[in-house]
Amino acid sequence: MVRSKALARCGLVLLSLWLCIHSVPISVEKAKDKPEVEQLEPPQSADTGLHYDRYLREVIEYLEKDPHFREKLKNANMDDIKQGKLSKELDFVQHNFRTKLDELKREEMNRLRMLIKAKHDLREGNGNTLDHQALLKQFEHLNHMNPHTFEVEDLDRLIQSATSDLENYDKKHHDEFKRYEMTKEHERRERLKTMSEEDRRKEEQHYEELKKKHANHSKVNHPGSEDQLKEVWQEADGLDPEDFDPKTFFKMHDSNGDGFLDESELEALFTKELEKVYDPANEEDDMVEMEEERLRMREHVMNEVDTNKDRLVSLSEFIAATKKEEFHEKDEWETLDQNPVYTEEELREYERQLAYEENDINTKAAELQKQREELERKQEELNTQKLGLKQAMEEMERIKGQSLKAEVKQSGGPIAEGEPAPVVPGNSQPLPPGHQQQDVPVPGHS
Repeated sequence: MVRSKALARCGLVLLSLWLCIHSVPISVEKAKDKPEVEQLEPPQSADTGLHYDRYLREVIEYLEKDPHFREKLKNANMDDIKQGKLSKELDFVQHNFRTKLDELKREEMNRLRMLIKAKHDLREGNGNTLDHQALLKQFEHLNHMNPHTFEVEDLDRLIQSATSDLENYDKKHHDEFKRYEMTKEHERRERLKTMSEEDRRKEEQHYEELKKKHANHSKVNHPGSEDQLKEVWQEADGLDPEDFDPKTFFKMHDSNGDGFLDESELEALFTKELEKVYDPANEEDDMVEMEEERLRMREHVMNEVDTNKDRLVSLSEFIAATKKEEFHEKDEWETLDQNPVYTEEELREYERQLAYEENDINTKAAELQKQREELERKQEELNTQKLGLKQAMEEMERIKGQSLKAEVKQSGGPIAEGEPAPVVPGNSQPLPPGHQQQDVPVPGHS
């Protein structure tokens, strides 16, 4: 839900294209459906989830302000945008807006350089090899060969990157959910291995009871089917199912009144169905699985109804869908517990990968421990050498002091402690026996 609302503003350029837009380009079809009204400012957007989200939204904001570009956008279709025809209109954007776009690009280049440097320092610090291709991918949404000005190629790259990344967003979400489910099952099995046979039997029994309890719910209607929409009409809108009218239903659930149902508005329609299966108060119900179920329902409706693949459902598309045979689908929607997201073989392969990664981590940890022990051993050797050197110096000082005292003693007796040692003449040989030192007369004295 957060992500859908986050995509919901980028009402322009790229952004009738695979962003969920609250403020969308005005089409001929939309003009027929609704009378002309005063144009409102597009609502503030939230995070799209892309690593260049801020740059994307700021570029959109300034392009929206240019009258010429905004007018071209109104008449552009999806193919024109994807093929880069709209990007060429950048040459006609007012100078003050182009100057601001140049500034935005320079800021984005600086941000990416800092990001690359931080990743480089982190990798080098860990002793890991730097993946230069992965780093270059960070620059795909702009022309990094020209870091100073925002040109047609920059807008074209931004459109292509946003289109591709948002198309792959759901796939990445599914992949992450699959890993989540496999990790959950792997950890459950690992816990069982640590239990006694009796405890393991009880745990398995409890697990099966929870699965049965989770599967015991009322019928989940097919998303987008007549039964599903009529249930919303009755329970959420408080209207008689016999009076169901597709056009009225559409307008009631077009919450921002832009003439389209975006992804967040569609997902809101599935709340009643999801509440049949998931309750946050129940041990057996996983709220992560509920969000995956919501995503599956939205994708199903989009595939059935969104004929021009702009990730928006117009009134005409909605009305056309209600006239299809699939609209009267009576079969129950198969939930995740009926459609496992992984096979047993995929789980085993995942566990092998986990074991390999764990073994690699343990090997590196053992190597680091050996290095630490070696460093500690060398430190102990250095400390021992330092202590030995200190002791040797103290011994030398002791011997030196003893030698000095011996020399002084031979020349005139002991030295009182604290008194300075007398100066010994250069020729300090002792007088032969029987000789006495005579006084030497000093001139001028008697």
